[in-house]
Amino acid sequence: MEYNLKIKLIHNEARLPYRANPGDAGLDLFSVEEKVIKSGESALIATGIQMELPTGTEAQVRPRSGLALKHSITVLNSPGTIDEGYRGEINVILINHGKEDFKVEKQMRIAQMVIAPVLKVNLVQTEELSDTIRDKGGFGSSGD
Repeated sequence: MEYNLKIKLIHNEARLPYRANPGDAGLDLFSVEEKVIKSGESALIATGIQMELPTGTEAQVRPRSGLALKHSITVLNSPGTIDEGYRGEINVILINHGKEDFKVEKQMRIAQMVIAPVLKVNLVQTEELSDTIRDKGGFGSSGD
């Protein structure tokens, strides 16, 4: 099933998010500004777009694997969640885990955005939960 994702360009250098290949889950997000992110620091990068998500969805902002591998640049709050009702500018928090300063260029693909369904759930307070094979096993409980 296909949905419409309304995008408003609010900056003269803004670009529509772009799906590089027909089967890709992520839509590339582009920077509208130049900014240097010093080693070990983070920065808020503007995309120059606003959007209207389809009802019952969210957008998840995720790192681009190439930036992570080649430059140690990732999305700090990954995945960043954009709620259906948000209408402000989409910005991306990037962090530089590398040893060198990194320059974000205008029109650079800085992150990817995946549109996902959101389940509507009713919260039910209870005194008991069902048993499972895993039960209360936490971190490392399934092996190394």
